[in-house]
Amino acid sequence: MAMGTATPVPSTPQSDIAGRMADSGAPATLHLTLEGLRKPRGTVRVCLWSHGDGFPDCKKGAGVVKIHAPVEGDRVDLDVAALPPGDYGVSVIHDENDNRKLDKSFIGLPMEGVGFSNNASAAFGPPKFKRVRFAVAGDTTQTIKLKYYL
Repeated sequence: MAMGTATPVPSTPQSDIAGRMADSGAPATLHLTLEGLRKPRGTVRVCLWSHGDGFPDCKKGAGVVKIHAPVEGDRVDLDVAALPPGDYGVSVIHDENDNRKLDKSFIGLPMEGVGFSNNASAAFGPPKFKRVRFAVAGDTTQTIKLKYYL
């Protein structure tokens, strides 16, 4: 089991999360437990969203906090500290081959593990942001079970 602590580093200097830090209440810690990892190799790539713009593609989301950690077992625990209160969503991929992207089959199915906060299902494509959104008003825990389709 890999454990780590991540401090949010916005992908853009003027991110929504950074803007909230100045006018919000006491910062909180988000405890993430990622379960059901198929193989103890590669990296989990987590995107923490404060809005749905571009969700779930981290490359398209401005202000998305990106966190990664090595996989050494069937579970990874991460803490995101100094998070301002608000609504958030999480998308995760298990990048088994460490190529920094989600590999897909010729018909578009993920070939690596994927997961979302609230364990929102992705049966016919990724869930909408409103299904993964959860409130952070103090220390908060989300347990996400990764799913493998192939």
